[in-house]
Amino acid sequence: MNEEQLQIRIHGDDSKPTLIYLPGIHGDWTLVSSFREQMKPHVRFVEFTYPRTLEWSLDDYANAVLEALAEHNIREGIVLGESFGSQIAWPILSKCMEGRHSSRPDDEQGDKNVAFPFTPQALILSGGFVRYPFMPLVDFTRFIWSIMPERLIRLGFWGYAKFARWRHRHAHETAAAITEFITRRTPEDLLAIGHRFKLIRENNPGELARQIQIPVFQLAGFWDPVVNFPAVRRWLQANCPGYRAPHVIPMADHNVLGTAPEQSADAVRNWI
Repeated sequence: MNEEQLQIRIHGDDSKPTLIYLPGIHGDWTLVSSFREQMKPHVRFVEFTYPRTLEWSLDDYANAVLEALAEHNIREGIVLGESFGSQIAWPILSKCMEGRHSSRPDDEQGDKNVAFPFTPQALILSGGFVRYPFMPLVDFTRFIWSIMPERLIRLGFWGYAKFARWRHRHAHETAAAITEFITRRTPEDLLAIGHRFKLIRENNPGELARQIQIPVFQLAGFWDPVVNFPAVRRWLQANCPGYRAPHVIPMADHNVLGTAPEQSADAVRNWI
């Protein structure tokens, strides 16, 4: 696997609706395994792992996703943006509204407009947001991330893995993927995560969200210490014309797809 390129995996064929999963700040598909298994009988499930880049903007992420979808002839689908993935979802919607997307800066031909035949049918925010509702928390996290020794970060992930195996005890596929989740946390990966915090800090897709007409849904865990979902809901209700409904799962946390895969899948199937 080339860790410097966007990775795509497709489960199922186009006889079913297409659900396109954009992972959170960790940047890969390791924590969505149980949710994926719940959804596979009902959708064509498309998932990504991000490259370990310190250079890409959110537009670059969006362009790479759109290019990968085009290469696999995926022309429409429901976008599921998990946490940081929601920040990539907004520029994807913007580019599709414009009917074009720009090539990444490393394209040999430079910046250009390219016709793109992808139609987003709906957007689901899983622990996602528009502009992050409490930016000092992002600033604090970025600061701690930048000064903390790598060995302490890795120790924290080790502790998380111990907890996650218990937390995901009813989500067997996700629990089995925890080892891969930890293995992927290389020094380069930790730097890439730090870069993604910077992208969240700089991003404000509020003006775009005010123009979105396709259905927008919000999935959240009640015990979410990362994203204040009531604040996100209030903003969407007041400002996003496409906003349809929230669904809060009482026993889930920020990683709602991983900690409550059956309930999350039920909600997503109802929206589809």
